[in-house]
Amino acid sequence: MDLSYMKENLAAVRASIRAACQKSGAPEPLLVAAVKYTDAAHIDYLTGTLGVTDLGENRVQQLLEHWNTIRREGVRFHFIGTLQSNKVKYIIDKVALIHSVDTLSLAKEIDRQAAKHNLCMDVLCEINSGREPNKSGVLPEEAPALCEAIAALPHLRLRGFMTMAPHTDTPEGARKFFAETLRQGLDIWQKNLHNIDRPVFSMGMSESFPVAIEEGATIIRVGRALFRAPEEIAETNLT
Repeated sequence: MDLSYMKENLAAVRASIRAACQKSGAPEPLLVAAVKYTDAAHIDYLTGTLGVTDLGENRVQQLLEHWNTIRREGVRFHFIGTLQSNKVKYIIDKVALIHSVDTLSLAKEIDRQAAKHNLCMDVLCEINSGREPNKSGVLPEEAPALCEAIAALPHLRLRGFMTMAPHTDTPEGARKFFAETLRQGLDIWQKNLHNIDRPVFSMGMSESFPVAIEEGATIIRVGRALFRAPEEIAETNLT
């Protein structure tokens, strides 16, 4: 199986990251490869051959499958999808960061499971910046109280914030949602989060990550732009 096209994909993503950083003066964010629609062979090539170190998992079952099938040396797992409280126990000792904490009940379960493993789990508060009823995330006006409650849990460390901007016709349409999450997150950090030097902002995916970087993203979650084959790119260019 020829996976060399992924090297070109990664180079293109890296170039877009550098361009966004140069335009905005922002430091380079952490690239998390979202692996929802790929397999172990592609992941191993991305990590083992191309040197990407951070993987973002959307589903618990898929994370567990990848945990048992990919080469894990030097690899960090992030959980970036909706997480059900009853599945926390399966991933608590496998992930470096949970991006999608949006309720106190979920935070308490993560805290409880982390205590069993003598861990302090890094988490992000997911904010529903577009107020979309079909998406997870706490509403912006409820985020300060949730963050204060999460920060009080002994086995969690609230590192910052995650958002998923609504789908827009152009990447530029997502800018206001990233900007608002940054503004609110910095406000919450200044008032409530005294245990971290600077908050993390997990914002931006394949179509929108350059805009997210310009608006302050410190982590970007990129999947399709890394894994799509040349024929998929050609089809996109024709439509």
